[in-house]
Amino acid sequence: METLYQYGWNNFFEEYRTTTEKTGFDTARVTYIKGFKYGLITRDGEKESELSGKLLFGSENENLPKVGDWVFYLDYGDIGYIVDVLPRKNALTRKNPGTENELQVLAANIDYALIVQGLDRDFNIMRLDRYITQILACGITPVVVLNKADLVTDTSLYLSEVNKLGRNCAVYFCSTYADIGIAELREQALEPNKTCILIGSSGVGKSSLLNALTGNSVHETDSLSDATGKGKHTTTSRELIRLENGSLIIDTPGMREFGVAFSEDDQSGSLFPTIGELAEKCRFADCMHINETGCAVLEALANETIDEKVYTSYLKLTREQKHFSTTLEEKKRLGKQMGKMIREADEYRKKYKY
Repeated sequence: METLYQYGWNNFFEEYRTTTEKTGFDTARVTYIKGFKYGLITRDGEKESELSGKLLFGSENENLPKVGDWVFYLDYGDIGYIVDVLPRKNALTRKNPGTENELQVLAANIDYALIVQGLDRDFNIMRLDRYITQILACGITPVVVLNKADLVTDTSLYLSEVNKLGRNCAVYFCSTYADIGIAELREQALEPNKTCILIGSSGVGKSSLLNALTGNSVHETDSLSDATGKGKHTTTSRELIRLENGSLIIDTPGMREFGVAFSEDDQSGSLFPTIGELAEKCRFADCMHINETGCAVLEALANETIDEKVYTSYLKLTREQKHFSTTLEEKKRLGKQMGKMIREADEYRKKYKY
């Protein structure tokens, strides 16, 4: 089992393995997915596998194995067959782009998320707050990585912008071109046997950053786009890689959309700490912080004791969340109605024997 522990196996998964009835199956972690092929790291090393028919045709997409998942599999020599997915410690999710209420699982069992933004023309504090909010909602620790730091003369301005969010996230300034901050990021943010994921928009330098952290050309990099002056997107799939210091990192393709999909119960306190702290002083317990009398949030906004961007981000993200939850609840309601109709039809057929 030593190899599995090197890839993040811990007591959470061991307890499930020893108490479940899945006898005769081996355990492994998914390291990549390419089409219908799943790369696994097993106790004996790497193995390519496929999904069993039960998983392939009997599971919702979000319940299928993702990179970072631990799975049960059958070993047939040259190939393995995945038969089940172990419970996830957590999963990085987002609203599936182009849909109203579908959830997309990006990767599973993650300790840290490295949110990468470039200091060329990619830095966007509202987008950064969006990433942090959804990552916290998924039970993952966010780490901010501001890349291409060699292109700016004063990084303190950007640090100040991030600190205004009141998120208390670790912030690293890096440059693969000038070798700035790479050693600090590797030594301080990447822990042995812990899993982190690199996320961010296309062209922010995630592939170059990964190559610098590993000391190898793990992924190809590309030149700047002639049209935008930004880096081109090169990563096309997610893959889990083990670094020399024993840490684990998942690279991801660039994301054009990162829709929020968190629980309504998490809207104020842990996900929006600045708003949550002020909300305790509001006159009404159910204050929406929009136009209510005695709202401490609006008072702080008028006194400029909180940044307007923090408040604007809070409103935008909570509205998105409510729309996501509402449409999801509507989908569940319709599903229950359809289930009831099917049951009534079955009972009618049985009663009249046709």
